Amino acid sequence: MNVTQGETRIARLENGVLSELIIQRDNDQQVAGNIYFGRITRVLPGMQAAFVDIGLEKAAFLYVADIVPDLFEGIDEDEEAEDIREAQSCDEGPSLVEIPSENEGTHLTENHEPAALAVNDNGPQAAPIQNDIAHKRNPRGRKFSRPKRGPLPRIENLVKEGQTIVVQVVKEPMRTKGARITSHISLPGRFLVSMPTVNHVGVSRRVSSFEERSRLKRILHDNKPANGGFIARTNCVEAPEDKLVEDITTLKETWQKIYEKTEKSRAPALLYSDLPLVLRAVRDNFTKDVDRLVIDSKDDHAEVMELVEKFMPDLKNRVQLYDKDTPLFDVYGVETEINRALGKKVWLKSGGYLIIETAEALTSIDVNTGRFVGKKDFEETIMTTNMEAVIEVAYQLKLRSIGGIIIIDFIDMGRHSNRAKVYNAMRDALRRDRIKTTISKISELGLIEMTRKRTRDSLTQMLSEICPHCHGTGSIKTPQTVAFEVFREIKRVFHGVSGRQLLVVTNPRVAKVLFNEGRAYLESIEKRIGKRVIVETDEARHVDDFEIRSRDKIA
Repeated sequence: MNVTQGETRIARLENGVLSELIIQRDNDQQVAGNIYFGRITRVLPGMQAAFVDIGLEKAAFLYVADIVPDLFEGIDEDEEAEDIREAQSCDEGPSLVEIPSENEGTHLTENHEPAALAVNDNGPQAAPIQNDIAHKRNPRGRKFSRPKRGPLPRIENLVKEGQTIVVQVVKEPMRTKGARITSHISLPGRFLVSMPTVNHVGVSRRVSSFEERSRLKRILHDNKPANGGFIARTNCVEAPEDKLVEDITTLKETWQKIYEKTEKSRAPALLYSDLPLVLRAVRDNFTKDVDRLVIDSKDDHAEVMELVEKFMPDLKNRVQLYDKDTPLFDVYGVETEINRALGKKVWLKSGGYLIIETAEALTSIDVNTGRFVGKKDFEETIMTTNMEAVIEVAYQLKLRSIGGIIIIDFIDMGRHSNRAKVYNAMRDALRRDRIKTTISKISELGLIEMTRKRTRDSLTQMLSEICPHCHGTGSIKTPQTVAFEVFREIKRVFHGVSGRQLLVVTNPRVAKVLFNEGRAYLESIEKRIGKRVIVETDEARHVDDFEIRSRDKIA
């Protein structure tokens, strides 16, 4: 954790290699996880969505599925609520395979695991909208099959313009888009996640022990309120019962304060904001599998120690204050990896390389053999490069926080068995990703199409901006192209320029073209327009920037 005035950076290293990175600046408003008392400003039946004023610069976006009541209310479900919601809201085609993560359900930049599946109608005091889909149960009341999702209600039948509603931000605003919100409230704690608006008890699927699952469910059932539910997080395994009960009490009190605040607030209003980034990262990610937590701020170190001693005292010896002169990220090689992650070309160990190009709607990754020529078999050379690329692609997706649609162009493989090996390797590599992904099999063109849930701006979007000269295209006009533009512009404007002389001010590279291969054409233009053209150079001008004006006005 590197904390400086105005900026906080948190890096997770696995086996000495940077695997995740989050950067937050003081002037960046982080709102994911915040709970707001909002007012619906516009209902869009054609999009089955609504815009909600929550006090931010842009109106937040609320989709109809995010205000539908929990289809599993009252069921003792052993899956995390996030998985249930994704199953309800996503309709993946048969060619896509969802990759379940082997790790904790939270990303380093996320502040809560599941999202509750509930709805408030006209504010916190309103009763939940009743669901007309009956749960299928056997005579003993046990669930024997998951109810199928019925047609969603029309959004115009659920909410109206001017109505107030309690919502939670699930996705940060990104560029031109407002925040994505839900009325399925969830409050994260150290060991549990509270879902105050749904009657639900669950245990993370990543808790594999039957005895531990039973213990956790018993504790939750015995201590949860009549209304509301809880999910036991992965890091609550073997946690003492008193710690879990304390977490339940704290989360109940937090929700009560939020509830009471709505009665005193006028929409739009902020009802709840999560912990600061440093403490949030410690709460969600500092577990027994972390060998060491290093932080270079004395003040933040003191706050971290206070949190650790309260909730995880057995890990306090793993927290280290760094006070050397050499910057912390330099010591661990993080700065080098950050700079590497901003480039388009990524080299592989064999000599091959990746080209990563990001567009508005998708990211393309092209695999090339580069300097790697192999030894004997051409197919083996291709296979070696592709298998190296699989590992690097999975790493770059996490490091760069790339989300949305992703197209990976592997080098064409002639053998079907090799295609299967690359696909299986890619699928296995994505299992270690904390963010939900879906993946298709390799097409006949050697492409893998996949999606990765977009949780925030990518690293490139956070740390860089569009080039003012090329406007993001990655290329600029040649001096020859600009020279011909100068010729055409002279013909357009010479009638409106007074005097007998025209002055062209341009970049030295363009001027060189005008003085050499363009001289004859420039002289013919002078005869045609009856004016003399004088070319001056300006080192400060960009190649495609030039100016044409009257020379006679210059004394």
